[in-house]
Amino acid sequence: MRTRDARPEDAAALCAILNEIVAIGGTTALEEPLSEAEFITHFLTRPEIVCCVVAEDDAGALAGFQMLEHKKGVPDHITYSSTFARQKPKTRGIGTALFEATKRSAAAKGVTEIIARIRADNVSGLAYYSKMGFEDWKTDPGVPLKDGTPVDRISKRYVLG
Repeated sequence: MRTRDARPEDAAALCAILNEIVAIGGTTALEEPLSEAEFITHFLTRPEIVCCVVAEDDAGALAGFQMLEHKKGVPDHITYSSTFARQKPKTRGIGTALFEATKRSAAAKGVTEIIARIRADNVSGLAYYSKMGFEDWKTDPGVPLKDGTPVDRISKRYVLG
């Protein structure tokens, strides 16, 4: 497993990973698929993006990505994380490799805290962030999905260093 910074030419493969997860449903706040152009803007080029790293499997295929971004009104040393891993074939170790690379990039850019805001019904996402060392921080109850269904958002926090 290798990690590196995401590049615009990765957009097609990364967008396919994301859109498969969106189509499956139940694990991401994103509810609509993105085009490649939307993907590039949302995950790679917005000024709020701190970093976006990818994991490649042993064959060099992209297996997942993790992005950190600043949120409006939040101090710059705090970022928010989004993580997506290929569903087929699943590859063990993607999340750990991504987070190690993300931590290095974040620390180099002065980030001291990473927040993950996860849907309460995303059992695997909650488990992943707990496994990476994130601690429960706060809960936003009943955040409505596009269809109006209320789903709590659980925020977990990781303090670097």
